[in-house]
Amino acid sequence: MKLEMKPIKIDRRLTGSSFIDEPLQQVIQFALRDYIQYWYYTLSEDESFLLEIRQTLQNALVQFSTRSKEVDWQPYFTTRLVDDFATHLRVFRKAQDRLGDREDKLRDITDDLMESFFEAEVEMERKICRDVVCTSHKDEEGFLRDLCELLLYLLLPPGDFHNKNMRYFLREVLARGVLLPLINQLSDPDYINQFVIWMIRDNSCNYEAFMNILKLTDKPAELEAVRDKVLEELQFLRSLDTAGDDINVIKNQINSLLFVKKVCETRIQRLQSGKEVDAFKLAANFGKLCVIPLDHILVHNIALQFFMDFMQAAGAQAELFFWLTVEGYRVTAQQQLEAMQSWQKDGKKQPSDTKGLLKAAALGVYEQYLSDKASPRVQVDEASLTRLGEKLRKDDPTPEIFDEIQRKVYDMMLRDERYYPSFKQSPLYVRMLAELDMLKEPSYRGSDDGDGESFNGSPTGSINLSLDDLPNSCHDESMHLHAFISDTGVCNDHGKTYALYTITVVRRNQDGSEDAWKTYRRYSDFHDFHMRITEQFENLASILKLPGKKTFNNMDRDFLEKRKKDLNAYLQLLLNPEMVKACPTLIPYVYDFLENKAYSKGKGEFARKIDTFVNPLRSSMRNVSNAVKAFPDSLAEGVTKVSDNMGRMSEKLGQDIKQSILKVPPILPKSEIDPEHCRVSAQLDDNVDDNIPLRVMLLLMDEVFDLKEKNQWLRRNIKNLLQQLIRATYGDTINRKIVDHVDYLTSPEQVADYVKRFRDSYWPNGILAETPPRRDKNIRMRTRVAAKTSLLGIMPDELKHIIGADTTRKGILRVFDMFQYQPMNRRLVYVFLEGFLETMFPQYKFPELFVKLHSRSPRIHRYNQKLKSTSLKR
Repeated sequence: MKLEMKPIKIDRRLTGSSFIDEPLQQVIQFALRDYIQYWYYTLSEDESFLLEIRQTLQNALVQFSTRSKEVDWQPYFTTRLVDDFATHLRVFRKAQDRLGDREDKLRDITDDLMESFFEAEVEMERKICRDVVCTSHKDEEGFLRDLCELLLYLLLPPGDFHNKNMRYFLREVLARGVLLPLINQLSDPDYINQFVIWMIRDNSCNYEAFMNILKLTDKPAELEAVRDKVLEELQFLRSLDTAGDDINVIKNQINSLLFVKKVCETRIQRLQSGKEVDAFKLAANFGKLCVIPLDHILVHNIALQFFMDFMQAAGAQAELFFWLTVEGYRVTAQQQLEAMQSWQKDGKKQPSDTKGLLKAAALGVYEQYLSDKASPRVQVDEASLTRLGEKLRKDDPTPEIFDEIQRKVYDMMLRDERYYPSFKQSPLYVRMLAELDMLKEPSYRGSDDGDGESFNGSPTGSINLSLDDLPNSCHDESMHLHAFISDTGVCNDHGKTYALYTITVVRRNQDGSEDAWKTYRRYSDFHDFHMRITEQFENLASILKLPGKKTFNNMDRDFLEKRKKDLNAYLQLLLNPEMVKACPTLIPYVYDFLENKAYSKGKGEFARKIDTFVNPLRSSMRNVSNAVKAFPDSLAEGVTKVSDNMGRMSEKLGQDIKQSILKVPPILPKSEIDPEHCRVSAQLDDNVDDNIPLRVMLLLMDEVFDLKEKNQWLRRNIKNLLQQLIRATYGDTINRKIVDHVDYLTSPEQVADYVKRFRDSYWPNGILAETPPRRDKNIRMRTRVAAKTSLLGIMPDELKHIIGADTTRKGILRVFDMFQYQPMNRRLVYVFLEGFLETMFPQYKFPELFVKLHSRSPRIHRYNQKLKSTSLKR
């Protein structure tokens, strides 16, 4: 007799969402088939065991799904996740700093870096070190088994959990079949680099970023891989049989590739010979440094930071301090007096204390910097001080009350050899130029023509013609010139995309005949031309207005049409007969610009960059003023806060700026622990307004770009600019957008998409994927270069304007370098996993459990012994 088995009915519902359940059931089926069934059927044909395993696994998933729906994921994604990433970056930065002064820079430092990294982690976490889990396969498998067994205890009914056979099977499937392969892939540097390229696939490769990466890399293997690919491409291009127009295109490509090859070989030679050039020292000793005027420095966020540091070292911070304070006072006084006038005009009752507050603020500035009690005191002549004192006693305060002394302080900073002249000769000045991206590097061509200029001009190259060489006789006033933009196109030259405007030009000669031609100009050509003529003819600056630059979506069709219209209006105003009559010497410049030839840029690279970096911020001088003033937006609103002591407001103003000049951090509760040895979130200012994106951006920017090394004035200014940027971009709905995005990321449709991607990655076409062979070293090295180029290329110019070009590059490359070491990546994956579980099961003591699991590390015992010995010595 054969006993018939009763069929076991399995409820296939798991999460309550059909979107998720279908791919999840397939994952379960594939996992059971490939990890259990293939050996189980050699032992028995009884399927009840397999069905019970499936039922048990489904019960665990149902419990997991139910619990995940009860969790508010917003704090995890907006705070915990970012804090974990930023803290990981801080540990990496500390490890890098410890090895930064090594002499042999070519030696492989991976082992030393790992050692330093996990030592820094112990100092940060104090009770946890994940080095054993991240570097030992045996210990890692043991950790995952313990973790999976704990999860099964939480998710399974007691009867299923106490069935040891069932529990061990599920534990092994989860630990070794699911989690371990997933962690291996997520921590693979090559996979991360490919993922970065895929994420930024919509952005075209930036030629300038690519060349910067080649010049900055210290890995000969990367340069050799790029050079080998260049040689391969050169061989292919030279083998082509072409004629006509194609030959010019191929020649341009060959020239570009030869230049890249030259850059790679030069850099490899320098690295291998140990004669690496320090760009800062080279520029300071031999280079021709760009000269930035003092008035530009005082209104530029980044440049001012370096000048502040220099003035502090020179013991003259009071002078700069006073100049900035007066700027803040002037802006505030103008705002309040304008408000008073509008109140009077509208017949409204005006606050009676406004003038009193302004006078108290003015007296505070005087006492802080100019009185006999001031320490340090600004040195100015006694006659000026006497006149100022009489004005303060007799007259109502005006915005211009300090102007005379401020001008004298400015002249002193400008002309005194101890200040601005010495600053231009200091290393700080060279570092400032590097941050502004104005530090000229040694040319790879053996000349001073720079290495990228030919790619930034017109496609046909650059022809150096002087305006003085143009015959004046051909520019008779009786000639008439008409020009308009007839077409707009998008070009791609050496990987750089830009818009090209077709200008149709018609010239009517004296004999009545007409000449017509077309010329092609980029926006940068218009920009250089505009700078050239407005500098030569200052009165044109208020009449001619060139359309502004745009960083994002500047190849959008609608935007290009609008710019074409605006540039046409610019041309028509330029060619207006009244304009020609008023400014006849302008004609040669216009002819030179509109001639059918490559436009000879009258401005060099420095002039274009100084215009890009300084002029927009000069017009927004109020940013500096807002950063250095401590007044409320409306003094009327702050009356109650300062009524007890009028002078306290101006005293706070002085102390606030003095604190930033002297790099004194904000007053925080004292702690015996070095802030650098804490998690990032431990230093997050709880007084910051409850603004999720601002908190997140400040947290990340502090670590990525190491802003804590900057002075407090710059940090405060960055915060103000970020607030303005967020509000200008998203308005007051940004928090709602963040929450909505988190809801979207955790929606059933998105979760189903994650499951499908997991399924298709591990079981493509329903078949268990084989472990892919390790990719060729040259391919991996080129992928590294491509990933770095992509990251550097997407950095907006606005960010460089706020924190500096050199700091931006270093920060981005630091993040990239962090992901190039698999043990470190494993540590980050485990940190994310631990945070996820602590969020998922807050009622259980997961933090204490992880402390126990990770306390097996020998480094924990050594660290505790070190602490004990230190405490005994005290």
